[in-house]
Amino acid sequence: MKVLNVISLILIILGGLNWLSVGVFEYDVVGEIFGAADEVGTRIVYSVVGLAALYALVLLPKVARDD
Repeated sequence: MKVLNVISLILIILGGLNWLSVGVFEYDVVGEIFGAADEVGTRIVYSVVGLAALYALVLLPKVARDD
């Protein structure tokens, strides 16, 4: 389970960095590597990052817990 948490967080960070590059430089790294937004590869990458974000919702109680 810990490995899945780490993979999820890495994907979310990479997705966030991609959005940063879109917002600041108007450059979509994922779109450049895998094709336009309507290409299958790009949609798969965006979907995997989105699923990682949904999974990260499970991590919120663990992070919010005071130890």
